[in-house]
Amino acid sequence: MRPLVLTQNVTADGSIEMLDDWFDPSADDSDQLEITARGSAACNAILLGRKTFEDFRGYWPQQADDTTGITDELNALQKYVVSSTMTDPGWQNSTILSGDPVAQVRGLKATEGEEISLTGSITLCHALIAAGLVDAYVLWTYPYVQGRGRRLFPEGHVESLELVEHLSFASGITYTRWNAARARQTAPDAPPEHHSEHEEESP
Repeated sequence: MRPLVLTQNVTADGSIEMLDDWFDPSADDSDQLEITARGSAACNAILLGRKTFEDFRGYWPQQADDTTGITDELNALQKYVVSSTMTDPGWQNSTILSGDPVAQVRGLKATEGEEISLTGSITLCHALIAAGLVDAYVLWTYPYVQGRGRRLFPEGHVESLELVEHLSFASGITYTRWNAARARQTAPDAPPEHHSEHEEESP
């Protein structure tokens, strides 16, 4: 079964929803890019919700002078977008996954291949975390306190993690990779997920 690795940028106070300007996607930091390239080499597919996919599609293919290599990588990478409304992804090597996101991703994980990377797509992430489908977490923590915004884990979710790697950089950013050791279901009073709307919400 293919591992699903959730990669997120997160503030020091735990927000993954970028409401302030604390993340620069085109920043050229050679140390960080080396770690990113290592992670990219281990995966051959990326999974996104619709809005995050549209954000990526509207930004990266237009970066003709990208020195990070991310543009070329994303263009070549197999991309899966979870959406019940999209009919044409409009980006090479992209496949639409319609219907129940949890069932679709469970089926995708059952195929042959390398790691699948999941990034942004907060509502989709919450659904897949709650379903126990995330195998590892890669977190880039920024030295910034936002004071608001949605968190990495859905309300009521309890999970044990195993620290695999921790690195820090001169910029103040830290990198951590955690494996999911044991997950329990969300609290009984947690609101139910509405799968058909996962890709329609904010990335």
